Amino acid sequence: MHLKNYKKLQNGSDIRGVAMEGVENEQVNLTPDTAQDLSSGFAGWLTRKTGKPATKLTVAIGRDPRLSGEALLFSAAKALASHGIRVLDCGLASTPAMFMSTVFEEYNCDGAIMITASHLPFNRNGFKYFSKDGGLNKIDITEIINFAEQAEIILDSLDEPEKCELMETYCAHLRKLICEGTGSERPLENLKIAVDAGNGSGGFYAEKVLAPLGADVSASRYLDPDGRFSNHAPNPENKEAMAAISDAVISSGSDFGLIFDTDVDRSAAVDKNGRKISRNRIVALAAALIAESSPGSTVVTDSITSDQLTVFLEKNLGLKHLRFKRGYKNVINMAIELNANGVDCALAIETSGHAAIRENFFLDDGAYLATQIVIKAAQLAVERNTIDSLIADLEEAKEAIEVRFPIMAEDFSGYGDEVLSAIKLWASQNDGLSLVEPNYEGVRIRFDSNSGNGWCLLRKSLHDPIMPLNIESDDEGGCLYIAKKLLPCLSQFNKLDISALR
Repeated sequence: MHLKNYKKLQNGSDIRGVAMEGVENEQVNLTPDTAQDLSSGFAGWLTRKTGKPATKLTVAIGRDPRLSGEALLFSAAKALASHGIRVLDCGLASTPAMFMSTVFEEYNCDGAIMITASHLPFNRNGFKYFSKDGGLNKIDITEIINFAEQAEIILDSLDEPEKCELMETYCAHLRKLICEGTGSERPLENLKIAVDAGNGSGGFYAEKVLAPLGADVSASRYLDPDGRFSNHAPNPENKEAMAAISDAVISSGSDFGLIFDTDVDRSAAVDKNGRKISRNRIVALAAALIAESSPGSTVVTDSITSDQLTVFLEKNLGLKHLRFKRGYKNVINMAIELNANGVDCALAIETSGHAAIRENFFLDDGAYLATQIVIKAAQLAVERNTIDSLIADLEEAKEAIEVRFPIMAEDFSGYGDEVLSAIKLWASQNDGLSLVEPNYEGVRIRFDSNSGNGWCLLRKSLHDPIMPLNIESDDEGGCLYIAKKLLPCLSQFNKLDISALR
């Protein structure tokens, strides 16, 4: 048995790697053979998790449109079958739909695999894994890798996986939610909705969810799957992507627009004027959608949300705001923990567009969030109102910037800790500055009206040798003022590249 080392493929709670040549100096490290080993590792993990023999397990596999996806799916399916597992081939799918294969009674899968690298470039790919309890955590991925590195697979004369129409079932599920939520069988006949799928997996939402319910989706863009993502990155955080959906809405006179990332676990929107409903605004909108049914509930967000968002959630909506850490699994796990400890929490959401709602298994499902938006938009249309009215009172900072500082030290995590300790001490010793507590990630500093009138958050990246710095200010020129105040303290660290701040 040759030595295998798959640990570098772990990206938190996912597997990600280079599946095709495409970028100079990138070496392919996610091959069909790797897929076999990792899938065998998942088989070992799932057998232990469920307590069932492999021959009693059913696993569904789906993929996004990436060019490497079909070959990886084929190899993964063969590896699972080699253990005697019943395999369902779902073909082109979305990540949330793959989890729902463990929920829908007609499939009742024990586990699921989605082959995707989310918004990363076309030559990357990866694996997301699910059990009936939801998406796996970091420790589970580590265990799968440990199994995979010991895997020995025999692939002789195995049965082909069963073809599965999971996406049809999933689309019917979403259509049913809209009909039930509106009390109508054709509730969208007076709505024009533009959808931008970025040539990822999300085109189904316009064609098989909205259109059958009467919506005019003629202004939609990039619905056809294209493994090279030829038009723009399928990513609600991408400026070109958001500009494209805004243009689609404005040029067509649509009532609003929806945009998905590649595997549809994230979404954002734009209003009838093409104004973006993303980052703090998508958090505010998602919170407004659950506020009536979950009064006083806690909303868990990532660490870079604004002070104005907190005011909106707590003062306008009557909710509670827990600003936690970056990472969609971090916010989801915190929400689950809060509920387990008796704290009412109905929503976990990142500014990136990952939104997990309690009534939907705390699954970060971009199409489910879009569905809740559509239901509310249909209800508001009866009153001749629009979806943006729900967040009309959300104030926003006058300025906001993000810069990312590369760390050139070999022990980048330890070096980052040194930087954070220094900036925390510096802030505590300067008038007009105050440390924001509680704070669960990095160092967050508030600057008073004489010191920049805003806040900053310096933190370590979750996986990379990078320190992101977010700054917001309510004054024109305030971000630059805050940045200049930070410069002397950060300049003492010669292995932190702060040239973007100068």
